[in-house]
Amino acid sequence: MNGDSTRHRDSRVEMTQLVLPQYTNALGTVFGGQIAAWIDICAAVSAQRYSRGIVVTASIDKIDFLAPVKLGMIVILRSKVNMAWRTSMEIGVRIEAEDPRVGVRKQCTSSYLTFVALDEQGKPRPVLPFDPGSDPDCIRRARQAQHRRDARLRLRQARIEDRG
Repeated sequence: MNGDSTRHRDSRVEMTQLVLPQYTNALGTVFGGQIAAWIDICAAVSAQRYSRGIVVTASIDKIDFLAPVKLGMIVILRSKVNMAWRTSMEIGVRIEAEDPRVGVRKQCTSSYLTFVALDEQGKPRPVLPFDPGSDPDCIRRARQAQHRRDARLRLRQARIEDRG
C-alpha cells in the first residue's frame, strides 16, 4: 500500500478519545467545539498522509450533532480522503460514541473538510491525483465529494458576485 495510487487507503485514520470532565458542559455532554477540534485534527492527519506534507484547513462543511456524547464515553473518529484535486483534498470524518459500560456504539456526527497542501513558503502546492481504483465505495465517495465541491465553488462564486 505504499504506491501513489493507494494513498487514499494510506490516509485512513482512527482516533480514540475518552470524554473527560474538561471536555463537557454543565449538562455533562461534550462541547460542540471540542468535537469540531477533534474532527479537524483527525482530518488533518489524513490530509497530511495523502499529500505527504503540510496542510491547512480551508473549510469544514456543516456538523450535525446526531446524538449527545456524555462524560465517560469513548469517542471514535475515523477519517479518510474522499477525493483530491489540484491542491486540495476532501476528507470525510465519521464519529461514533461508545458507552463503555455496555459496549454499544452510536454515530454521533459526521463532517466533510477541505484541506489545501502547502509548500515551505506557505503557497498551495499540487497533490497527486486521486485514484479510487475499482472499489465501489471509493468511487461513490469520490463522486459525492465532487458534487459537494461543485456546490462549494458555486456558493463561493455567488458570494463574490454579491460583494461586487
